[in-house]
Amino acid sequence: MAITTNKQSRLNQWFRHWLARRLPASKSITLAHKSIFILPTGFGVIWLMLVVLLFIFGTNYQNNLIIGLAFLLLSVFNTCIIYSYRNLAGIHFTAKPSPQNYAGEKLLYAIEVSAKYPQFDLQVNYPENTTVTLAEVNATTMQTLVPLANEKRGYVHPGRLKVCSRYPLGLCRTWSHLDLDNQQIVFPKPIKTEASLRALDEQSQQSEQLQGKQIIGVDEYHGLKEYVVGESLRQVAWKQWAQGKGMLTKQFQQPQGAPLWLALTTDTSKDIETQLGELTWCVDQLSRKKQTFGLKLTAQTINPDSGENHRLRCLTALATYGQQSSGGAS
Repeated sequence: MAITTNKQSRLNQWFRHWLARRLPASKSITLAHKSIFILPTGFGVIWLMLVVLLFIFGTNYQNNLIIGLAFLLLSVFNTCIIYSYRNLAGIHFTAKPSPQNYAGEKLLYAIEVSAKYPQFDLQVNYPENTTVTLAEVNATTMQTLVPLANEKRGYVHPGRLKVCSRYPLGLCRTWSHLDLDNQQIVFPKPIKTEASLRALDEQSQQSEQLQGKQIIGVDEYHGLKEYVVGESLRQVAWKQWAQGKGMLTKQFQQPQGAPLWLALTTDTSKDIETQLGELTWCVDQLSRKKQTFGLKLTAQTINPDSGENHRLRCLTALATYGQQSSGGAS
């Protein structure tokens, strides 16, 4: 049993290396003869057996009608090979940025598909995952989301995308294995925690409700808003007004109280994954409240800030904690 398993493992490894040489990873791939494989389906094998049987009967009984029927069925099979190949050849696949995901959720990989001529009944899926059926692909670019079950955080590569078709009569199975180089970062699974967030200055006497909040001020540029009659003309965004965008005023903010800090603790009662999940939940909650906060990990510190970019930076640091990318992330 062990010998058989080792042989299968070596065979699978050889096949992966062979695919990597024949179909290298790329974010944009067009199917051609080098990347398309064709074999008869079970129905196709029965069809060929019927052709052989009819030919034997026809020659044995010297019946030209039966021999003619055998050749007719063989020609239909041969035509299906050609049409099966044409149904995949020329389809263009492009990897696109995927939606944000957390560990434990079903990942969705965004892929754009188009073809010069209409092609029908395509099935796409990642290994051991739900199959997505594309009824028709044509010159109009369409986007599909291919699911992948995942429980891990960090960099997740879905593997090779399997594209398969049995068009037109189901006699031949045409398929390909594409590496769209579309790994993505998966954030840790959020775990709700009641632990209070503390300020950097542990001796601070300010109320926790004020920590990390922003109020209207003059310290930091925040954005633009519609001009209200009576506001100072000094705050008017004249550049945008000159571009024909109307009267807008600049908004500034200043922090209210000390910024909040999130950090990995030395609490040995919780494993590292639980702590990362709790920090993920805190990052989302603070970002939703538009509070300013910083993040301290073992070998990385992210200074206090706010906004969506800061949230993504913190979640990425949590997702890749203790890991390294095997390539570029989407």
